[in-house]
Amino acid sequence: MKVVVIDYGMGNLHSVLKSVQSVNDGSANIVLSSDPETVARADKVIFPGQGAMPDCMRELNAHGLGEAVREAAKNKPFFGICVGAQLLFDHSEEGDTPGLGLFPGKVVRFSNGMKDAAGERLKVPHMGWNRVWQRQAHPLFEGIEDGERFYFVHSYHFAPDDASLTVGESDYPGRFSCIVGRDNVFATQFHTEKSHLAGLRMMKNFLAWDGSV
Repeated sequence: MKVVVIDYGMGNLHSVLKSVQSVNDGSANIVLSSDPETVARADKVIFPGQGAMPDCMRELNAHGLGEAVREAAKNKPFFGICVGAQLLFDHSEEGDTPGLGLFPGKVVRFSNGMKDAAGERLKVPHMGWNRVWQRQAHPLFEGIEDGERFYFVHSYHFAPDDASLTVGESDYPGRFSCIVGRDNVFATQFHTEKSHLAGLRMMKNFLAWDGSV
């Protein structure tokens, strides 16, 4: 089984690669690649991202990988992480950036002036550990408790047009979609590679996943 981590020059690529390799039982050949043909031949694909969405989209197109991502998301187990997940939507408010259009909806910024239950002002970006609530059963949640904490760093979040795309939610301060998925695609706003044991378990589950739900 060949697993490709897509390298388009953006994101915490080597940390993602290392985290996936650490949970490999030896059955997968896990590689980092910027070659569209290598992505096309992969059995599974991981699409990371970190930074500003306009920069990520520009680099993705510059590497000729946009169509490779679209095709991979059609027919093979596919895992998007952070901006790699945001890029799956139609559009982002960040830099008024068109996305890949795989999921209907947009990516929107957290509002300024948000406050928690105690009246304390919440900072943007949303940064640190936060609970994730499972809204749908999914094979990638195997062994992960509902309400488990994962690590977030983001100023923008998913706003899917179709509520059924939301697989998991978090709070800041209100509920927002932080995991989206459909069929063979699963994508998280949080960083699995920075989420310690829970993140590693999710990646291990991905390596075992056949793309069905």
